[in-house]
Amino acid sequence: MDTPTYDIAISGAGPAGSALALILASKTPHPERIALVGRRIIAAQTAASNQEAEMADPRTLALNHGSRILLEQLNAWPRDSADINVVHVSQRGRLGRALIDHAELGVPRLGSVVAYDALLTSLHHALAGSGVTLIEAAPTMQVVPGQVELNLGDRRIHSVLAVQSDGVRPQGVRREYQQHAVLATMRASRPRQGWAFERFTSQGPLALLPHPEGSDLYGIVWCCSPAQAATLSTMDDPNFEATLHHTFGDRLGRFQSMGKRHVFPLSLHAGPSLINARTIAIGNAAQTLHPVAGQGLNLGLRDAAQLGQALAQWLAKPGTDPSHQLEQFARNRRPDRWLTAGITDFLPRIFSTGNPLVEHACGAALLSLDLLPPLRNTLARQLLQGLRT
Repeated sequence: MDTPTYDIAISGAGPAGSALALILASKTPHPERIALVGRRIIAAQTAASNQEAEMADPRTLALNHGSRILLEQLNAWPRDSADINVVHVSQRGRLGRALIDHAELGVPRLGSVVAYDALLTSLHHALAGSGVTLIEAAPTMQVVPGQVELNLGDRRIHSVLAVQSDGVRPQGVRREYQQHAVLATMRASRPRQGWAFERFTSQGPLALLPHPEGSDLYGIVWCCSPAQAATLSTMDDPNFEATLHHTFGDRLGRFQSMGKRHVFPLSLHAGPSLINARTIAIGNAAQTLHPVAGQGLNLGLRDAAQLGQALAQWLAKPGTDPSHQLEQFARNRRPDRWLTAGITDFLPRIFSTGNPLVEHACGAALLSLDLLPPLRNTLARQLLQGLRT
């Protein structure tokens, strides 16, 4: 049997996989024995000059305070971001609202919003100087005796362990929400600096996030039925602006459309972290969540941080059996993963039942959150840092 080429091969060069590669590189004297394999790896020498050209992905990401600390420690925090200091939660047409304020939690901010491609550029720029082996390819993998084999199309590589971070759907729990997300960037006539909004409607949640490209800009994530999403995506700008104002209210004044709208279907997919004795799943390969409360990437980054911690001792002695570390990682991550998935699954469904009694109960729950700081702060800390085990 050939000696494995790498200690760890990470399949997927998105944010979670890239962060994991940087974490692992800091824990080994031989970072070149960590391979990051992905379809799109931005070269450091072109990252700065081509940043605007690379900004093709329409998503903005709400990263909580814990995720920001991790990325800053990895020297991978993007140049442009917009802080979230207060989150305003409400329900359209019903009483009850809740405010979550960073000051109550003793943190400098609840989180920050970054552009997806700006984050990816920063991560890949940091990777270029990390010593990690970067391979641009779309791999498939299989376990062979004593190692994992990755087929890169024109060649094959081997590793002791493999991590799947994106590119495949988790196998296990699945739910189709019958909702699509309409993404847009809007300018508000009366912006509120540092405020983010989550407004539940009968068809799904509507989020307005401060935008990293301007203090009066907001990233819109409007979850609704596929039929409504199709209508919203094809409206002319004045009608879309008026419909958004009617749904959201007057808190930010009038809206002006800035650029194109994009539509994505929404579903839940979640499966085990431990795929087999030599393969671990993290990030989107372990769970893809509804975007309510912006928990998907935050959960994936917690996966990466804890996997890096779990493998630190093994990386110092890679010839030993890593099965105990992998099993312990999967066991320790289970409570946080399933609690976060449960929250993001429950909220968009309970607020969109269309049942008036349920809607009034949801309004009462928001009022309770607003009146009872311990209850509110418990939920906020889960969204801020996850369930610690």
